Amino acid sequence: MMVLHLSLPLTLLLFFSLSIDVTSFAQAQCLPDQRDALLQLKHGFTTPNLHSWNYTIDCCTWEGVTCNPATGQVTALELSNRAISGRIDRPALFNLTSLENLSLAQNLFYGVTLPETGFERLSNLTHLNLSNSGFVGQIPFGISQLTNLVLLDLSTFYLNVQSNSLYVSKRSMKALLANLTKLQVLYLDGVNISLNGSEWGPTVSQLGPTLQQLSLAGCSLIGPFDGSLIRLSQISYLNLGGNSLNCTIPEFFMNFTYLSVLLLHSCSIHGKFPERIFQLTNLKEIDLSDNPMLSGHLPKFEKDSSLETMVLLSTNFSGKIPDSIENLTKLLKFQAYNCSFHGEITTNMQNLVRLSHLDLSWNSFTGEIPNFHKWLGISEYVINNNNFTGSIPNASYASLLNLSKIDLRFNSLSGTIPVALFSSPSLQFLLLSQNHLSGSLPEFSSGLPVLGTIDVSSNNLEGPVPSSIFKLSQLSVLNLASNKFTGTLDLGSLWNLKNLTSLDLSNNMLTVTEDSIGNKSRDASFPQIRTLKLASCNLTTFPSFLRYQSAISILDLSNNNIGGGIPNWVQNIGNDTLSTLNLSHNFLTGFEGDNLFLPLNFLEILDLHSNRLNGSLPLPPPSIIVFDLSKNHFSSLPPNLASNLDCTVYLSLSNNSLTGDIPNSFCNASYLLVLDLSYNYFTGELPYCLLDSTLVVLNLKNNKLIGSLPQVISEDCRFRTINLNGNNISGTLPQFLMNCSSLEVLDLGNNQLYGMFPYWLGDLKNLRILILRSNKLYGPVSIPRSHLGSNDSAFPMLQIFDLSSNSFNGTLPKECFKSLNSMMNNLITRTSLTVGFKYLDLSEGYYQNSVTVTFKGLDATFVSTLAMFNSLDFSGNNFEGEIPQEIGELKMLVLLNLSHNALTGSIPSQIGDLQQLESLDLSSNELTGNIPEELTSLTFLASLNLSYNNLMGRIPQIQQFLTFTNNSYLYNPGLCGEPLTVQCGVPVSAFSTSGTKFSINLNWQFIFTGLGFGGGLAVVFGPLMVWNEWRELFNKCVDCLLQAVVPLWICSSCINKRVGSDDDEYVPDKMDQEEDEEAPKFCLFCTQLEVIGGKVFIHHVECSC
Repeated sequence: MMVLHLSLPLTLLLFFSLSIDVTSFAQAQCLPDQRDALLQLKHGFTTPNLHSWNYTIDCCTWEGVTCNPATGQVTALELSNRAISGRIDRPALFNLTSLENLSLAQNLFYGVTLPETGFERLSNLTHLNLSNSGFVGQIPFGISQLTNLVLLDLSTFYLNVQSNSLYVSKRSMKALLANLTKLQVLYLDGVNISLNGSEWGPTVSQLGPTLQQLSLAGCSLIGPFDGSLIRLSQISYLNLGGNSLNCTIPEFFMNFTYLSVLLLHSCSIHGKFPERIFQLTNLKEIDLSDNPMLSGHLPKFEKDSSLETMVLLSTNFSGKIPDSIENLTKLLKFQAYNCSFHGEITTNMQNLVRLSHLDLSWNSFTGEIPNFHKWLGISEYVINNNNFTGSIPNASYASLLNLSKIDLRFNSLSGTIPVALFSSPSLQFLLLSQNHLSGSLPEFSSGLPVLGTIDVSSNNLEGPVPSSIFKLSQLSVLNLASNKFTGTLDLGSLWNLKNLTSLDLSNNMLTVTEDSIGNKSRDASFPQIRTLKLASCNLTTFPSFLRYQSAISILDLSNNNIGGGIPNWVQNIGNDTLSTLNLSHNFLTGFEGDNLFLPLNFLEILDLHSNRLNGSLPLPPPSIIVFDLSKNHFSSLPPNLASNLDCTVYLSLSNNSLTGDIPNSFCNASYLLVLDLSYNYFTGELPYCLLDSTLVVLNLKNNKLIGSLPQVISEDCRFRTINLNGNNISGTLPQFLMNCSSLEVLDLGNNQLYGMFPYWLGDLKNLRILILRSNKLYGPVSIPRSHLGSNDSAFPMLQIFDLSSNSFNGTLPKECFKSLNSMMNNLITRTSLTVGFKYLDLSEGYYQNSVTVTFKGLDATFVSTLAMFNSLDFSGNNFEGEIPQEIGELKMLVLLNLSHNALTGSIPSQIGDLQQLESLDLSSNELTGNIPEELTSLTFLASLNLSYNNLMGRIPQIQQFLTFTNNSYLYNPGLCGEPLTVQCGVPVSAFSTSGTKFSINLNWQFIFTGLGFGGGLAVVFGPLMVWNEWRELFNKCVDCLLQAVVPLWICSSCINKRVGSDDDEYVPDKMDQEEDEEAPKFCLFCTQLEVIGGKVFIHHVECSC
């Protein structure tokens, strides 16, 4: 019986085995028509794959082919991602009528149009995927007849949409979806739909609750969201990124309770984002990135949250990170780059133990950095460009096996770099630049097999460079620039870093040598570096290994001690790979072989400024974009220079000895934005075409140019800087300068311009610097009310206003002062800390303007701090009347100079409100009254000049006034107290003449001396009145004395000058001298006292003295 029980199972096993073999045999059968159709389809393809597609193998076993096991009909064709190109054979494909699944995704059918007809024959299709294979043209109508479709994916690479990509018209879009009632997944990314919200919304909504996944990214859709979308109640995946919706997020999105993925990146949504969407229970991924007008706050997160990915980068989300973020226990990725978050980061973030990617860069976070050593799965930790302080936590990072990137750049971190930071075995990028880290860079173990980038630049690190760095076999980027590293670093220590491509040791206290290299074989095996920066490394020669660098692109050897000529091999370095060469701030004198043409065919940036190069300027290659040879001794230009400037954006030849005319051919450099020829000896007329070109900066300061400014300037004027200071330009200012609406700097000082004040310049709303000093301008400085609108203000951004040394008259323009908004409030933004502009978006090129102003009694040139400097200089004119109180509203003023005018009245106490003031000059006017006590609140005041006025009273004896010397108060007879020797409390007498107010201290010693002298004369001359003989003898003696002695002494001083109360001399003109020669007069006793401009002169009434 036992045998029988055993035999029955064996029989059943044999039966089932035979059944399986029969089934397998049935599956292997291939219908000839199916095989022929597939082979014909392959015949249209070009592909390195599909080797199994041949007659010798059953078609049901071919790769990508699935057959119905019962009928042998092909039901699935899965040919995605097989590098197939060529064409689609229409009859072959559409003869496979049993197809249920067709996928040709991720192939190479670029430019191939989908068949217009035939798809309708594939009525059994449930899955159709033709995505990202390069198909073009209109979506075939036949697809709309596939009523069994569950999945339709016709997406293209929407980030690189071409004009001939797939598209669907408004009418076709509605028809396409009308019959697809079973559709659950619809992906049309990149298909050109171009419908507004009221069109595409209802069209998609007709799919109703069946639709679960909808992706219409990059379809040129326009908002707003249509209310009909609320019908998509079962939606779990929604991607509308890359459109131009330009609308807010509707509240009904919070009703999508099944929503798992929400992607709304780069679609111009704005307004406040509904916080409750973050709280949807099933939401796993949300991406709102690249919507800069979208604002909002992070909500209180619930404990049952499913969030795994939260991407908010480049939005305007703000506020603090809530403590409840610890409830996101499933969070893997949190990216909030370039938002407006602030405050300290909650310590609860330490509980996000599954976090793998954190990017909080470019915000305003403060406090200590989040401690990440507990995040065992962390891969990228990026928090650069914030305001974090404190030190880097000295924790154990060895357990962070996935940590590949640490980016703490651009913060305010201090302290030392913990050696534990180098213990993570997967670390690839260590970025700590632009902080306040100090101490030495620690030695570390060599167990960092993949560390490729170390950037600790711009810190306060010191000591020697650790030798362990040179054992990192995978190191490709090493940046130690701008620290305080010391010692000697031999370039031979880099020899083992075979993967090194970028090295920056600039601006330390290192001495870089190449003692251990220098032979040809070793130099030739040196790592092939693409970027080498050795600025300020005490080099005295060009490193010899550079001869064999065939891939170098950027070479910076600036600010060293390299002298002599530039070797020929340097001029051929890199085998045409060199794009940037900076040899500035050395002692180079020329080019070996007297090369006048630089053979670097692909050089784009050449900086040789601040050397000793002389002779004729070398001709740059035609590829040159930035060409800076300023601060050398070049004396001439090559005649064909402009022909090689077709690509040039920046050209600076300032501070040389160039002579002759400025070539008109410079105007043909159509891409030139910056032309700086200042501080040379160019002569001739100013080329008019330079002011009618594409230039943004024109600086011809301190040359010898003549002529006038063109009276017509193009309406397309792009100028931001025009500097013609220190030439001999004459004529009037052209009103067509109004076309230069972007103009920031207009410096025409020290020329021969004439005319009235150009009030119309006040309409240039970006003008920040206006210098018209030392010209021949005249008349009142005023702005007609008819010109100034009720809501506008003149010169609203002006920071430097210099009209000194002209012939302006009238009263000071208080209405103009009231419109100087930038001087009233600090309008300088974070993005405009210098007056200039970035002339190359992809480089460090930035042009900074400089101006020269009279500051603290000296001519000072401002460059880097120019944007923070506000000055008003109206000195050396003929302004009269009182100083307006409105000047006290210019609270950002650093310099105020109203000297050498005819201003009267008292010093306004409102000047004490100018809390930023460092220099105040009111000298050589006719000011009266006391020095206001309010001036003592000017704690930054370093230079004060009130001399040559009629001020009186006690000099304040507190604050800054204790630091000023006598020179600040000279020739104010009524002033007393230190630092003057005149003590307060001594009786004084004051008198005035018509039209002039002044006071004179009586010198009693002089008065008594005069009385004594008069009494003596009475004793001597009294007898003459009564004794005739004595009177006759005395007269004869006096006549002899006068004729023999006095004319030689008296007349020489009397005729040629006045005797004044100061040392000023009066020199008569030629006509006065001729009259004096005809009728000389002897001036024995002067009898008239005259007051001129507040100064006392004594002379005879009939004399020229």
